[in-house]
Amino acid sequence: MELALYGPGGFFRRERPADHFRTSVHASSLFAGAVAELLARVDTALGHPAELDFVDMAAGSGELAAGVLAALPPSLAARVRVHAVERSARPAGLDPRVTWTAEPPAGARGLLFANEWLDNVPLPVAAPGPDGHARYVEVRRADGAERLGARVSDEDARWLERWWPLGAGGGPDRRAEIGRDREAAWRRAVAALAAGLAVAVDYGHTAAARPALGTLTGYRDGRQAVAVPDGSMDLTAHVAMDALPGTLTTQREALHALGVRGQRPPLALAAQDAPAYLRALAAATEAAELTAKGGLGDFLWLATAVGAGCADLLRPPAAD
Repeated sequence: MELALYGPGGFFRRERPADHFRTSVHASSLFAGAVAELLARVDTALGHPAELDFVDMAAGSGELAAGVLAALPPSLAARVRVHAVERSARPAGLDPRVTWTAEPPAGARGLLFANEWLDNVPLPVAAPGPDGHARYVEVRRADGAERLGARVSDEDARWLERWWPLGAGGGPDRRAEIGRDREAAWRRAVAALAAGLAVAVDYGHTAAARPALGTLTGYRDGRQAVAVPDGSMDLTAHVAMDALPGTLTTQREALHALGVRGQRPPLALAAQDAPAYLRALAAATEAAELTAKGGLGDFLWLATAVGAGCADLLRPPAAD
């Protein structure tokens, strides 16, 4: 998975993610506006520092970084340092105020935001062997054919026992995706913050609803595909979000708290100002997609606060 996504000739080394799949960032500029609102709340919680950092993890082509800058009021944008963290090369035409880097900056003060990053952090897959012990699933790079390999390490076995027991409701066809590497990646990202808030948004599940057969899959040209680690496709697996440190909420709840709601504008506005009504209706349609149950609204948001004052920033304002 590491080689297929990030190695020489890997998928993310040569492809634009937006050409293959659509995230909340691509669905509507309202998403970047909500992240800008969260950044403003972090700014207030930190006492309006002279310099405020926005770190866009797994920035793709920098769409979110540029969108947040565009959504900020000029007085705040003037104090914000924007860092797009991505392994691929900097895209042409990106706002020059965005710094392009392979690692999050150490000592940042502000908001670190990881939209659909952790699902692409490589991880091992395990399944029960004939002896009942969990074994790694090995895969052939050429065609995705699988076989059972060695027994999992003691550390991975303990993780499975704690977070994803393969024996519960057992059967030889059960699978689990071991999230220890994702926990480590998230802790490293959070450690880059000296103060502020780190948020991960992703496909996810919790202990009450682990998928029995796992979630590892491929995406290519906007369509789901059998996961073949040959570098020709995105490889992704949902995240065991409750194994990560922080507070969980759904995207629907988080965006509502940040002011994104899919409420239809009053019909009276159509008679008073038809263009304004159409703009409001379009925004409501986009908000409804971002917050839809059974769709993007079911994404999980994990918020990890660093320092005092940033723990409850995804709650609605008191006046709401």
